[in-house]
Amino acid sequence: MAFLKHIGKHGDRKVVVIFRQIPGDDHMCLCIYPDLLATHWHDTIMRVLESPVGQAADEFADALNRNLLPDGRNILGALHAERMMKRVNTEQVLMTPTMNSNVKLVELNKILNEMKKGEDAVRKMAEIDGARGLVDPKQKRAAEAQYKTQQQQTPKAQSGYTAAPTDGALDDKSLAANMLTQAVRMHNEATGMINEAARMRKEAERMFPGVKMMDLPKMAQIPTVETEVPAPKKRGRKPAVAHATQ
Repeated sequence: MAFLKHIGKHGDRKVVVIFRQIPGDDHMCLCIYPDLLATHWHDTIMRVLESPVGQAADEFADALNRNLLPDGRNILGALHAERMMKRVNTEQVLMTPTMNSNVKLVELNKILNEMKKGEDAVRKMAEIDGARGLVDPKQKRAAEAQYKTQQQQTPKAQSGYTAAPTDGALDDKSLAANMLTQAVRMHNEATGMINEAARMRKEAERMFPGVKMMDLPKMAQIPTVETEVPAPKKRGRKPAVAHATQ
């Protein structure tokens, strides 16, 4: 294989890096020396390392934890139980992904950690944008156009009026219904204004007891309109006319 992850050197010995960094001790890593392992251990671990799962793993320990030794034991658990992993300073490990390239593990860790931070930042920004409800401008304009069309199609139905048919005018019943709807609306608006006026009068008297209309400037006084209603005419027989007696 031309390129292999997790392979390096510690001094003149070949190492396989199990954990690139130890949590809480970032300058240290955990390695194994594959050439010092028994053949069945060595062959099994190297097959896992060269597999797609091993090469896709950010930490080789994740791939080992998903595979077994020939005796049925979990590879990562067995390495830990047999104390085959060694703590090594990342400054002393030289990663050799190919025969002609190498990089110190401490430098590789810095690069990978920065890349990880960048991926986290991109993901967090996407989550924030989603929480703010940001949408594609085209999608937003399409939704607004659809809403306006719906509003234009049903203006009368929302106000309580009867819409005229597309092929003719309203009949007398529909016209009467619209007039009644308008009358009810006007009555409700007038009632609301009367109630509001009464409330304001009470509030004014509560604020300054004894206030009178005459205390207001002329332009602010509310005119009082008195309407005289003529008395109804009495219906009946006309009174008799007395004739003079000669």
